[in-house]
Amino acid sequence: MVDLDLAYMPATDLATAIRAKDISPVEAVENSLARIDEVNPALNCFCFVFAEEALERAREAERAVAAGEALGPLHGVPIAFKDMTPTKAKRTTRGSYLYEDWVPDRDAAIVERLIGAGAIMVGKTNTSELAYSFFTETPLWGITRNPWNTECTPGGSSGGSAAAVASGCVPLAEGCDMGGSVRLPAACCGIVGHKPSFGRIPFDILPSQFDSFCHFGPLARRVADAALFLSAAEGPDDRDALSLPAVAPAPANGSVDGMRVALSIDLGYYAVDGEVEANTRAAADCLRSLGVIVEEVEIGWNREINEAGWLHWNVYTAMLAADRLEEFRDRMDPAVVTAIEEGLKATGVEMKRVDLTRTEQWDAIAPIFAQYEALLCPTMALPAPAVGTGEGAFGDDDAEGRFQHYEMTFPFNMISPCPALSIPSGFTAAGLPTGLQIAGRRYDDATVLRIGAALEGALGHADLRPDI
Repeated sequence: MVDLDLAYMPATDLATAIRAKDISPVEAVENSLARIDEVNPALNCFCFVFAEEALERAREAERAVAAGEALGPLHGVPIAFKDMTPTKAKRTTRGSYLYEDWVPDRDAAIVERLIGAGAIMVGKTNTSELAYSFFTETPLWGITRNPWNTECTPGGSSGGSAAAVASGCVPLAEGCDMGGSVRLPAACCGIVGHKPSFGRIPFDILPSQFDSFCHFGPLARRVADAALFLSAAEGPDDRDALSLPAVAPAPANGSVDGMRVALSIDLGYYAVDGEVEANTRAAADCLRSLGVIVEEVEIGWNREINEAGWLHWNVYTAMLAADRLEEFRDRMDPAVVTAIEEGLKATGVEMKRVDLTRTEQWDAIAPIFAQYEALLCPTMALPAPAVGTGEGAFGDDDAEGRFQHYEMTFPFNMISPCPALSIPSGFTAAGLPTGLQIAGRRYDDATVLRIGAALEGALGHADLRPDI
């Protein structure tokens, strides 16, 4: 039988209990594997499970505890890695037949660091093909489903990681965020997702070291767990020339009394669902009750931000896969095929204009960050859509000229030095989670985590579990 209290124990508490010998790493890993067996047939969040290896590492971790050895901050804690992220001697398919049989000869830096901190990898989680889509549905591995309602998407592209955390399979999972791929699944699944400041965690899994949209980040059930993940994974690495120098740990605690925070329901142009707006305003009111000054602001952004971002990603996807398109076209997600074809049409001048759009966006929001320590907005403009909906159902303007899309995350990849955190903001009448996005000043992850932790405790959504 699965121990659900253990399955849903926060990573920080679990690591403490393991060090105190109250829970053994073997017990934690066995429970994690049992929970995966229980829910994965319904959710399809894992594409690989490494049961025997995980149990052997758990036994080694147990021996280290008994021997009084020095223990890492994640010692014995089960963790999952996204199938986009290379793991040495283990298949990494990137959700695509293009990489179906790829077995990397090295771990990504983030894998090295989290395993080095004592975490135990129990498996790899499903991702949309080449991490392109905000729906985790691939020709190779099929549809991943939302633990709160299996007819809905868990988001993407880190949907497998989010569903695994939300369903109690693991307390922590890794994701990569290149347009919202950590924060959107977090919002869909009612958990925490953090896009750290650009360069905070080395990103070494794509051919170019000089792309500035891409972030690794945690999916967790507590802000403190996300902070623990960050402290274990951050710091410079020569495999990522743009990775940042190490900084002091960012504790997810402390008073927020007297802070000044801006609020934008629509970022100036999104069509936002009424229940999402109501939950966002309730979260803002909750912050006010904690002594935070929250003021609504106008940013002046528009959908050109998103269009520039998609142009960038179409070109990048074409760079990754265009040379194999004709061979694999019939076995690829049609949205990825379209992205490659559109990317091949783009000119160098059009690509450089993406940087100009990013500059205009920064110029619009910089005065807000000069006055306020963070900006609040929804993570998603809608609750989790139904599986099978796909990107094609979104992107038009409504009758009032508002942008009809579900993601409100891509703009913060365009100003990538600014961290962005998603925490649960509430639920809809239909029982689907909604997310609040907290964006911070450049490189100020500590403040974003502090606000998120204070709000998490006051709202009280973190202890809720889906009925699966």
